[in-house]
Amino acid sequence: MKMKKAQNRWQSALQNNYGTPSLALSHGKGSYVWDVEGKKYLDMLGGIATTVVGQAHPKVVAAVSKQMEQLSHVSNFYIHEPGLSLAEKLISFTGEKSARVFFCNSGAEANEAALKLSRLTDRTRIISTRSAFHGRTIGALSLTGQSAKQRPFRPLLKDVVFAEYGDIASMKRLISRKVAMVILEPIQGESGVVVPPAGYLKAVRELCDKYGVLLCIDAVQTGMGRTGSWFGYEYSGITPDIITLAKGLGGGLPLGAMIAVTSKAPAFKAGEHGSTFGGNPVSCASGLAAIEVIEKGSLLKKVVERGEFIKREVAELDGVTLVRGEGLLLGIVLDEAIAASVVAAAKEEGLLLNAPDKNVIRIAPALTLTQAEAKVFIKKFSASLLRAKSEARA
Repeated sequence: MKMKKAQNRWQSALQNNYGTPSLALSHGKGSYVWDVEGKKYLDMLGGIATTVVGQAHPKVVAAVSKQMEQLSHVSNFYIHEPGLSLAEKLISFTGEKSARVFFCNSGAEANEAALKLSRLTDRTRIISTRSAFHGRTIGALSLTGQSAKQRPFRPLLKDVVFAEYGDIASMKRLISRKVAMVILEPIQGESGVVVPPAGYLKAVRELCDKYGVLLCIDAVQTGMGRTGSWFGYEYSGITPDIITLAKGLGGGLPLGAMIAVTSKAPAFKAGEHGSTFGGNPVSCASGLAAIEVIEKGSLLKKVVERGEFIKREVAELDGVTLVRGEGLLLGIVLDEAIAASVVAAAKEEGLLLNAPDKNVIRIAPALTLTQAEAKVFIKKFSASLLRAKSEARA
């Protein structure tokens, strides 16, 4: 069997940090992927929020192919047009002409860059939040408020403290003029799509201003239009000092960015930081193509509409207590701890989901998800939930 053979090869060749995947995929188109045995799946995880315009989008394929014929890679000793154009585009999204971009390859690297930038304030303390996820490198892991992920790799960086997410009183107790930076996700993705209370980001911004502290918004998962805006914090009316971005930025290819937005943020001097492949021409060309698809297709508006439709329909299902999140980053909270069983049942139904917690299902599909595909998801999810609940009672 093709699947079993692929799994055996995986076990013989790769580290076991992911376990052995239950599927081997061969190709995809739009919101659908196919496994090596020919079964079709509606992918509602989108490569964990990376394939923002779906698999094999013709504009992305054309842009990447054209770029490969011109420049596949050059070092950062030299300038190339895709990198310039993408940086300028990101600056325009921030609304701050003085913003400056550093390109890297991933969200963890973007947060490492933000961490290093904060050290240039001559302060060392960082405030993160409990249950936050900011990456798995040692610096980014130090900012990640999840003990299970940290425990095997301690000791981590010192002088990182954790406030309760969404609790401004907790933040007030920790912040002072010794703090270099507060780092926050507009919505906590890996902990189950947790949305902070109204006014929280604004209140944190005000505290940071009071104590001269940098505010970094980790938009790695909420960015690139996923919540209906470019970064995910815009609804709050704040301007962060630093933004970190990755996942969907590369349109499916590895690309991250750390954007120093305001004049409060320090600036790297020549030689203080770098990345061999960061901002490479091919990934930048892919990112530009993805942005063009989002803009020309008015996808930010459609993301909001599609998200509201899914929220409304799924909330009516028996066994669902709450649907939280914004746009196409949604957490479906179940009334039983059967999320893993729902994911397994969904795979049998031809639906790919994720369970970040025992009673939470996360979806983060391509922003190009159609209304018809959203209806397919609801039908298949309903069947998967019913099947998992029946198995739990058996």
